[in-house]
Amino acid sequence: MKTLKRRRKEMKTDYNKRIKLLKGKTPRLVFRKSNKYILSQYVISNEAKDRIIFGISSKKLLDFGWPKEKKGSLKSIPASYLTGITVGKKIIKDKLGVPVIDLGMIRKEKKNRAFAFIKGLIDSGVKIKSEENIFPVEERITGKHLKNDFSQIFSKIKKTIMEK
Repeated sequence: MKTLKRRRKEMKTDYNKRIKLLKGKTPRLVFRKSNKYILSQYVISNEAKDRIIFGISSKKLLDFGWPKEKKGSLKSIPASYLTGITVGKKIIKDKLGVPVIDLGMIRKEKKNRAFAFIKGLIDSGVKIKSEENIFPVEERITGKHLKNDFSQIFSKIKKTIMEK
Protein backbone atom coordinates (compact mmCIF):
# COMPACT_ATOMS: atom_id res chain seq x y z
CA MET A 1 0.00 0.00 0.00
CA LYS A 2 1.36 3.40 -1.01
CA THR A 3 1.79 6.03 1.69
CA LEU A 4 0.83 9.55 0.72
CA LYS A 5 3.29 12.36 1.35
CA ARG A 6 2.48 14.57 4.31
CA ARG A 7 1.94 17.78 2.29
CA ARG A 8 -0.36 15.93 -0.11
CA LYS A 9 -2.44 14.59 2.80
CA GLU A 10 -2.72 18.11 4.22
CA MET A 11 -3.94 19.32 0.78
CA LYS A 12 -1.01 21.73 0.48
CA THR A 13 0.97 20.40 -2.51
CA ASP A 14 0.06 18.71 -5.78
CA TYR A 15 3.42 17.20 -6.70
CA ASN A 16 2.52 16.33 -10.31
CA LYS A 17 1.52 19.93 -11.01
CA ARG A 18 4.63 21.25 -9.23
CA ILE A 19 6.95 19.11 -11.38
CA LYS A 20 5.28 20.40 -14.56
CA LEU A 21 5.67 24.01 -13.36
CA LEU A 22 9.35 23.46 -12.54
CA LYS A 23 10.07 21.83 -15.91
CA GLY A 24 8.53 24.83 -17.68
CA LYS A 25 11.34 27.12 -16.40
CA THR A 26 9.06 30.16 -16.51
CA PRO A 27 8.56 32.41 -13.49
CA ARG A 28 5.37 31.79 -11.58
CA LEU A 29 3.06 33.97 -9.60
CA VAL A 30 1.89 32.13 -6.52
CA PHE A 31 -1.58 33.06 -5.25
CA ARG A 32 -2.65 31.99 -1.76
CA LYS A 33 -5.59 32.86 0.48
CA SER A 34 -5.09 32.78 4.24
CA ASN A 35 -7.68 33.32 6.95
CA LYS A 36 -7.00 37.09 6.93
CA TYR A 37 -5.21 38.09 3.72
CA ILE A 38 -4.58 37.43 0.05
CA LEU A 39 -0.92 36.62 -0.52
CA SER A 40 1.02 36.73 -3.78
CA GLN A 41 4.66 35.94 -4.55
CA TYR A 42 6.67 36.18 -7.76
CA VAL A 43 8.87 33.07 -7.75
CA ILE A 44 11.71 31.89 -9.98
CA SER A 45 12.76 28.23 -9.73
CA ASN A 46 16.23 26.95 -10.48
CA GLU A 47 16.95 23.23 -10.03
CA ALA A 48 13.84 22.80 -7.83
CA LYS A 49 14.96 25.62 -5.55
CA ASP A 50 12.47 28.45 -5.35
CA ARG A 51 13.68 32.05 -5.10
CA ILE A 52 11.09 34.66 -4.22
CA ILE A 53 11.70 37.90 -6.10
CA PHE A 54 8.95 39.82 -4.28
CA GLY A 55 5.80 39.18 -2.33
CA ILE A 56 2.75 41.34 -1.75
CA SER A 57 -0.06 40.85 0.72
CA SER A 58 -3.49 42.45 0.69
CA LYS A 59 -2.40 44.07 3.97
CA LYS A 60 -0.55 46.57 1.75
CA LEU A 61 -3.96 47.95 0.71
CA LEU A 62 -4.13 49.67 4.11
CA ASP A 63 -1.31 51.95 2.83
CA PHE A 64 -3.39 52.86 -0.23
CA GLY A 65 -6.45 53.97 1.75
CA TRP A 66 -8.31 50.78 2.65
CA PRO A 67 -10.47 51.73 5.68
CA LYS A 68 -9.12 50.45 8.99
CA GLU A 69 -12.63 49.50 10.16
CA LYS A 70 -12.92 47.18 7.12
CA LYS A 71 -9.62 45.45 7.94
CA GLY A 72 -11.45 42.13 8.28
CA SER A 73 -12.41 42.16 4.61
CA LEU A 74 -8.86 42.07 3.24
CA LYS A 75 -9.56 38.64 1.73
CA SER A 76 -12.67 39.68 -0.21
CA ILE A 77 -13.13 39.82 -3.99
CA PRO A 78 -12.42 43.61 -4.15
CA ALA A 79 -9.25 43.10 -2.07
CA SER A 80 -8.15 40.27 -4.40
CA TYR A 81 -8.67 42.45 -7.46
CA LEU A 82 -6.75 45.40 -5.97
CA THR A 83 -3.94 43.09 -4.84
CA GLY A 84 -3.75 41.80 -8.42
CA ILE A 85 -3.42 45.36 -9.72
CA THR A 86 -0.66 46.07 -7.17
CA VAL A 87 1.27 42.94 -8.18
CA GLY A 88 0.80 43.68 -11.88
CA LYS A 89 2.13 47.22 -11.47
CA LYS A 90 5.21 45.83 -9.68
CA ILE A 91 5.82 43.27 -12.47
CA ILE A 92 5.61 45.97 -15.15
CA LYS A 93 7.69 48.50 -13.17
CA ASP A 94 10.51 45.99 -12.53
CA LYS A 95 10.28 44.69 -16.15
CA LEU A 96 9.88 41.07 -15.05
CA GLY A 97 8.73 38.32 -17.38
CA VAL A 98 5.09 37.28 -17.75
CA PRO A 99 4.51 34.61 -15.11
CA VAL A 100 2.45 31.44 -15.00
CA ILE A 101 -0.28 31.67 -12.35
CA ASP A 102 0.10 29.06 -9.60
CA LEU A 103 -3.17 28.74 -7.69
CA GLY A 104 -1.97 25.72 -5.73
CA MET A 105 -4.66 23.56 -4.17
CA ILE A 106 -7.38 26.23 -4.46
CA ARG A 107 -10.44 24.94 -6.27
CA LYS A 108 -10.67 26.50 -9.72
CA GLU A 109 -14.29 27.64 -9.62
CA LYS A 110 -15.23 30.49 -11.92
CA LYS A 111 -15.80 33.99 -10.52
CA ASN A 112 -14.00 33.51 -7.20
CA ARG A 113 -11.21 35.47 -5.47
CA ALA A 114 -8.44 33.84 -7.51
CA PHE A 115 -10.01 34.95 -10.78
CA ALA A 116 -10.60 38.44 -9.39
CA PHE A 117 -6.85 38.53 -8.68
CA ILE A 118 -6.08 37.47 -12.27
CA LYS A 119 -8.49 40.13 -13.58
CA GLY A 120 -6.53 42.71 -11.57
CA LEU A 121 -3.28 41.50 -13.16
CA ILE A 122 -4.76 41.83 -16.65
CA ASP A 123 -6.21 45.28 -15.93
CA SER A 124 -2.80 46.48 -14.71
CA GLY A 125 -1.23 45.57 -18.06
CA VAL A 126 0.23 42.08 -17.62
CA LYS A 127 -0.39 40.00 -20.76
CA ILE A 128 -2.14 36.85 -19.51
CA LYS A 129 -4.39 34.81 -21.78
CA SER A 130 -7.81 34.07 -20.34
CA GLU A 131 -11.49 33.97 -21.16
CA GLU A 132 -13.80 36.79 -20.03
CA ASN A 133 -16.50 34.49 -18.65
CA ILE A 134 -14.33 33.22 -15.77
CA PHE A 135 -14.05 36.60 -14.02
CA PRO A 136 -16.48 37.96 -11.41
CA VAL A 137 -18.94 40.57 -12.64
CA GLU A 138 -18.01 44.24 -12.22
CA GLU A 139 -20.57 44.71 -9.44
CA ARG A 140 -18.81 42.11 -7.27
CA ILE A 141 -15.32 43.40 -8.08
CA THR A 142 -16.17 46.97 -7.06
CA GLY A 143 -18.03 45.91 -3.91
CA LYS A 144 -21.52 47.14 -4.83
CA HIS A 145 -22.98 43.81 -3.71
CA LEU A 146 -21.87 44.36 -0.09
CA LYS A 147 -24.21 45.67 2.64
CA ASN A 148 -22.41 49.01 2.74
CA ASP A 149 -21.68 50.09 -0.82
CA PHE A 150 -17.90 49.91 -1.14
CA SER A 151 -17.64 51.23 -4.71
CA GLN A 152 -16.62 54.84 -3.91
CA ILE A 153 -13.80 53.72 -1.61
CA PHE A 154 -12.83 51.07 -4.17
CA SER A 155 -12.47 53.60 -6.98
CA LYS A 156 -10.30 55.90 -4.81
CA ILE A 157 -7.98 53.02 -3.86
CA LYS A 158 -7.76 51.83 -7.48
CA LYS A 159 -6.87 55.34 -8.64
CA THR A 160 -4.16 55.62 -5.95
CA ILE A 161 -2.63 52.28 -6.96
CA MET A 162 -2.69 53.12 -10.68
CA GLU A 163 -0.91 56.45 -10.07
CA LYS A 164 2.01 54.86 -8.20
